[in-house]
Amino acid sequence: MGTNRRDFLKTMGGIGLFSIVPSKVLGGSKHVAPSDQLTKGIIGVGGIGRSSYHFTSNESCRLVSVCDVDKSHLQKAVELGKKKFNETFQTYHDFRDLIKDPNVDVVHIATPPHWHALMAIEAAKAGKDIWCEKPMTRTIGEGKRVVEAVKQNNRIFRLNTWFRFKDNFYGLGTTVEPLKKLVDSGLLGWPLKVTISGATGFTWKFYWVGKENLTPEPVPAELDYDMWLGPAPYKPYNSHRVHSTFRGYWDYDGGGLGDMGQHYIDPVQYILGKDDTNPIKVEVDAPQQHPDAIGIWRKITYTYEDGCQIVLEGEGFESGNKVPYIEGPKGKVFKGFECELDGKPAPDIMSIIAELPDPEPQNTDFIKCIKNRELFALNEMNGHRSANIVNMGLCALRLNRTLHFDPVAQQFINDEAANRLIDQPMRGIWKL
Repeated sequence: MGTNRRDFLKTMGGIGLFSIVPSKVLGGSKHVAPSDQLTKGIIGVGGIGRSSYHFTSNESCRLVSVCDVDKSHLQKAVELGKKKFNETFQTYHDFRDLIKDPNVDVVHIATPPHWHALMAIEAAKAGKDIWCEKPMTRTIGEGKRVVEAVKQNNRIFRLNTWFRFKDNFYGLGTTVEPLKKLVDSGLLGWPLKVTISGATGFTWKFYWVGKENLTPEPVPAELDYDMWLGPAPYKPYNSHRVHSTFRGYWDYDGGGLGDMGQHYIDPVQYILGKDDTNPIKVEVDAPQQHPDAIGIWRKITYTYEDGCQIVLEGEGFESGNKVPYIEGPKGKVFKGFECELDGKPAPDIMSIIAELPDPEPQNTDFIKCIKNRELFALNEMNGHRSANIVNMGLCALRLNRTLHFDPVAQQFINDEAANRLIDQPMRGIWKL
């Protein structure tokens, strides 16, 4: 009898990675045999977990279970599964039960970020492969633990921000690949400054801020609020703390920067060739932040050891179409992929780029990566590095000062208060 898909994937947890897999394991025919079809479960089906991009079930990977601490979300997911796929899902209240389910191969984490690390680590320990929403983790220390767990358990990890390898990159009118080729060619010179602003098509969702002095409210009957909080510090329930507005509070996320930052910053890490490092300094221009509710900011500037910079422009920088997205000593790239080289317009830039060497190919088929046990294009390692940049900025905002960072040790330099934000305590039974 041939090895079936689930037994094979479990066995791989103890063998390691390799690149050649028998066709009887992967399924060489046009239609996938049930034993070779992957299965997945989604944890968190209140919003993004029920979106059309994520709430999918097909021949390659069948959705079999859903989990949520809000009974109304769970019921909506069940009804949607019946309507879209004519499927009856296994439902769970506790994410640990979904992770233990032997019928689940892939765990898709679509919860608020304060849960991401705990769930990813538990999934890795249980021999599951992982699809995690952004931001990858809420703290730098949590990201380090996820990287360790995925490696130790030989899991395949996908972080869900895809702009380094597909889709037009916001207001630039192109995918990332031409930008990568242009930067690698040296035509723009070095070091480079990348300015992420409204002028180049980026929106930071400044309305995603918290409210101060929330009044306690009764917890809705359908919500297990204690389980929703999980590792986060206990705060009295208020509807603004949970579900679609949770991002405005430090305990659960990082406002617009926490939500959108990795979408913008991860492709920059790739373009600059810095997937294995981080900036050494972060500077902030922002009002003093509230200890609970996240507020707005004006500018955040990151500097790498070689002088490259990432500048995030926030409130007050929404206009000015001539702010370059990438600027170097020899050239600039503007919104719509208008370029200057040596101080002159370069209307034929796409023709120039077409002649440049292509970047290394990326593994962008998550299902194929799982079956072949190959790293996905945006995995736990480079995903952690781009999440670090988001979290460095959030630490600087909370403390309202410039911070210096050691990318090797992944610690702030001579700043005890900042380093306390790297590994934050968890409530009750919850430990990494």
